Amino acid sequence: MKIGLTGGIGSGKSEVARRLAARGALVIDADLIAREVVEPGTPGLAEITATFGAAVLRPDGALDREALGKIVFTDPAQLKALNAIVHPKVGARVAELQAAAPDDAIVVYDVPLLAENNLAAMYDKVIVVDADDLTRLTRLTTTRGMTPEDAQSRIAAQATRETRLAIADIIIDNNGPLASLDAQVAELWHELTHVTS
Repeated sequence: MKIGLTGGIGSGKSEVARRLAARGALVIDADLIAREVVEPGTPGLAEITATFGAAVLRPDGALDREALGKIVFTDPAQLKALNAIVHPKVGARVAELQAAAPDDAIVVYDVPLLAENNLAAMYDKVIVVDADDLTRLTRLTTTRGMTPEDAQSRIAAQATRETRLAIADIIIDNNGPLASLDAQVAELWHELTHVTS
């Protein structure tokens, strides 16, 4: 079973992914793979440097995500250029991991930009972790240390809540504390395991 898991930045999607993995799901994390494909020495990092310049590199030669973020999250054309470099490489790696999964696995694809890239049709079910914009903004500024301006630009660069909710088969409401996710994830896991058995 292929599950697409998404949610806006600061929604708590990663917390849901961790809880599903702990219950036995095979989680394929697109963000983690996106980091792997731009590590030093990779063709991905070479393409990013050629496109955006050496200013997006740290002194140790690794990608300076903050510097790159300031470029791409304020300019849709630059974001599109970055996505054109990274997305095909992520797709190829995801295909490798998917091919290696057992036939009876519940595979959860943690995909931040699932709605933006119109990927819902690729999955048997789409789970959206939802939180209102104020809750997300508060989380980003308090737990991730972003400035309100950076947090707002990241939220604005993604699909709207309405767009994400429109593609959801299952919605997990995460406007409360993270501890409240446990019951929802337990119910979700029960539903997923009984669909596949």
